Amino acid sequence: MTLFRKPISVKGALLLLLLPAGIGLMAIAWLVHGLLLERMSREFVESRLKDEVAFLEHHIRQAEGQIDMLQTGDYFQEVFHHAFAIQSPAQTVISPQSWHPLLSPMLQSDEQNSIRIHGAEIPNAPSDILAYRKSFVVEDTPITVIVSEDMGALQNSQAELHLWTAIVSILLIFLLVGVIWFGINLSMRPVVSLQATLKRLQSGEISRINVKAPEEFRPLVQQLNQLLDSLDQRLERSREALANLSHSVKTPIAAVRQVLEDTSRPLGNDLRHEMGSRLGDIDMQLEAEMRRSQFAGPQLGKSAYPVKQARDLLWMLGRLYPEKSFELSTSLSEESRWPIEEHDLNEILGNLLDNAGKWSAECAELSLEQNGGVANITVTDDGSGVAEDEKIHLGQRGRRLDEQTPGHGLGLAIVRDIVARYGGETSFSNGLKGGLKVQIRISL
Repeated sequence: MTLFRKPISVKGALLLLLLPAGIGLMAIAWLVHGLLLERMSREFVESRLKDEVAFLEHHIRQAEGQIDMLQTGDYFQEVFHHAFAIQSPAQTVISPQSWHPLLSPMLQSDEQNSIRIHGAEIPNAPSDILAYRKSFVVEDTPITVIVSEDMGALQNSQAELHLWTAIVSILLIFLLVGVIWFGINLSMRPVVSLQATLKRLQSGEISRINVKAPEEFRPLVQQLNQLLDSLDQRLERSREALANLSHSVKTPIAAVRQVLEDTSRPLGNDLRHEMGSRLGDIDMQLEAEMRRSQFAGPQLGKSAYPVKQARDLLWMLGRLYPEKSFELSTSLSEESRWPIEEHDLNEILGNLLDNAGKWSAECAELSLEQNGGVANITVTDDGSGVAEDEKIHLGQRGRRLDEQTPGHGLGLAIVRDIVARYGGETSFSNGLKGGLKVQIRISL
């Protein structure tokens, strides 16, 4: 089973890696702190107990082994805050008396140095003690000395200190989260800048990526710019090749067609018309390819000014159809841009307006709007319209609903091809004035 089922953001990945690592290291440091604190406190207590045993041994040797000559009672307990036991063949002294059940068995034991007792259940006596036992001989008299300390109070202090360490560690974890988040955001600023530049490139505001990127992103920016250069060069070569091909082929085809249509030559009329029809089909295809060579679908860094281009086309069509009026309805400003290649937008608007100019009675209207991230182009006319059963044939290549009107039936087909390349939709319906209404929606 994989850890990640879907790609996550860079910020999420860094937090997912750094935050658990930081928490884990903090937890390990806290555990190590507890172990070291326990070890240091034990060694410190053992050192004190050992010193006190040496102190008692010194006084006993000065008293030549006579325990009665020592100032015992609660003296050592009050001075050293420790319990003690002294045993000789003649006498045993244990202070305080409540520790007698704990220290008496140690006097009978042969174990030397440090002794630790856990979980003792004796009334008025601690349950956890650390003792230091030493046996020596003074004037042929064996003496055993034990000094012990209640570890419960010390462990309570250690637990309190350990708890405060945990609280400080948690606060440091929150501080670490803030530092990690700040560091990630600071490191991701070049990515955000690059993302904004790519959006400007997509919207057509710039044609190349020009951003101060860190060293790690410079190869990426360079490769993207090289890709854009390559795409522009390929598109230009493709257009030039198609234009040259169309120009070179159209002339001989026109000549052959003229000869074939010349009835004065000794050639059968049936064959003549058939060949003329075939060559006419080739001519229409070449014309379509010539038009198609002027558009190539969405391109990064390319944009158009829809209002400006629409006004220029309406002025030109107004001269072409002087008896008809062309109107523009839009809420866009003159500086509004659409990320559509200029030639493509000219083909869309030009073919739709030319078609509306042919079929309108008096007026053709163009509407340009932008709703959110969708461009809406609507062209309506006040002509006779199209029958419902014929609308399904609109936009089919070479299909003409009226053979008497000049044209090849390619205009709407070219429009649908261009719109499809941009991932848009083309729909046909009846307008309010009875004519045809063409609506185009393209996501920007």
